[in-house]
Amino acid sequence: MNTRRLTILQVLPQLGMGGAERVAVEGAAAVHLSGHRALIAAAPGPLAALATRAGAELVRLPLDAKSPLGIWRNIRRLEEVIEENEVDLIHAHSRAPAWSAYHAARRRKIPFVTTYHGVYGEQNGLKRRYNQVMARGDRVIAVSHYVAELIGARYGVGEERVRVIHGGVDTAVFDPATVLGDRAVKLARAWRADSGQPTVVLPGRLTGWKGQKLFIEALAKMRNQEVLGVLVGSDQGRGAYTASLMRLAETLGVGARLRLTGHVEDVPAAMMLADVVVNCSTKPEAFGRTIVEAQAMGRVVVAADHGGARETVLDGQSGFLVPPGNAAALAAMLDAILEMPAQARIEFGQQARAHIVRSFSLPVMQTRLLNVYAELLG
Repeated sequence: MNTRRLTILQVLPQLGMGGAERVAVEGAAAVHLSGHRALIAAAPGPLAALATRAGAELVRLPLDAKSPLGIWRNIRRLEEVIEENEVDLIHAHSRAPAWSAYHAARRRKIPFVTTYHGVYGEQNGLKRRYNQVMARGDRVIAVSHYVAELIGARYGVGEERVRVIHGGVDTAVFDPATVLGDRAVKLARAWRADSGQPTVVLPGRLTGWKGQKLFIEALAKMRNQEVLGVLVGSDQGRGAYTASLMRLAETLGVGARLRLTGHVEDVPAAMMLADVVVNCSTKPEAFGRTIVEAQAMGRVVVAADHGGARETVLDGQSGFLVPPGNAAALAAMLDAILEMPAQARIEFGQQARAHIVRSFSLPVMQTRLLNVYAELLG
């Protein structure tokens, strides 16, 4: 970027465990490594320590406030942060803090950047108005071409302001060669997975649109009745939904072959245990980070043919796409993959990893982000 040392401020509701938060931390690392100053303003959360290790300075603000009064108060708070730290650019990753950041940036006459991370629902005019701030950036970063097209259709934002930056995966962390020792063995014991048992894993928080029920239905429809199905992810307190998944599995006769692991810290090890990693979301994903992570781990991936998956999976080369919401098609594809010779699956996984290293690695994402900042700051 600029030869002068710049200060970039990113704003989030909270430093939680979501994809937007990880992107913010990865962006802060890029700013820090390029010799500039990275600030993250947010309410405290579990990623705070990781952000600090990445080189970010944390500013504790109640940016998780969604009330009009809370958003209004945060405008002044952000103005003070901008003034005290001589902030050159502010980058918002979520709607409530984006409203505060937008007004603070305009008052202080500094560039305002947004990243449009999700496919936000627009059930009514008020919701549309609330979402619209994410399209008001001097640059609007879309996490996929699918999202860029959505922004253009909804808000008329043209190519002059929209920049597509896919999420990046740390291919040093998500690398099958680095999952050593008993990391995967410990998980296999916890999952009660028999050695040699074919295993199909669906990673992602437990919520209806992520397709866990469809996954269970596909498990029941497979010819291979030895397959272990594993749902990796937290239900975030939605115990009733978790219970409904177990009831469905029992009803369909696959209860003994289904595991619900809850939150798993060591995601690379979890993916190493999978013969196939599935993403069967019933609604289009804006990007789909787990699809990219699984390919980086050399796993064979099956994803629903919509949203960001169409951009991250090379169908038939780095993974396979199946019709969304079709349990029978998903079951047939899983059977076909598990019937492939083991060496063929290994070679397929190697192709998948090469695809991710080439196009979706963390340095690729970070470089593109710094280029956006450079467009505005010189």
